[in-house]
Amino acid sequence: MSYETLFLFKLYLIAAPLLFVIGIYAVITTKNIIAMIIGLEIMTKGVTILLAAAGYFNGRPHLAEPLIITMIVVEVVVLTVSAGYIINITKKHNSLDVAHIKNLKD
Repeated sequence: MSYETLFLFKLYLIAAPLLFVIGIYAVITTKNIIAMIIGLEIMTKGVTILLAAAGYFNGRPHLAEPLIITMIVVEVVVLTVSAGYIINITKKHNSLDVAHIKNLKD
């Protein structure tokens, strides 16, 4: 391994878990539904970066590409469904604060 490759490996090894931790922190600490979804997206971006780095440094990026594409499709589906829920919750409760939403059954 060359010096540049080792530096990139260390950078990816630091950046991906850092993004994941930032996403978890955003999901746990916020009360806004949109901020929670953004935190979830940040978490999935960390996983996507880790998959890309693993494929590149393993020497087989063609094996990581289908996983990355699947991850992106899952991200889009989760974002779309959650956006629909957010619109309905906002229309019903007039708030994006989780504390104001007491009963989602009604």
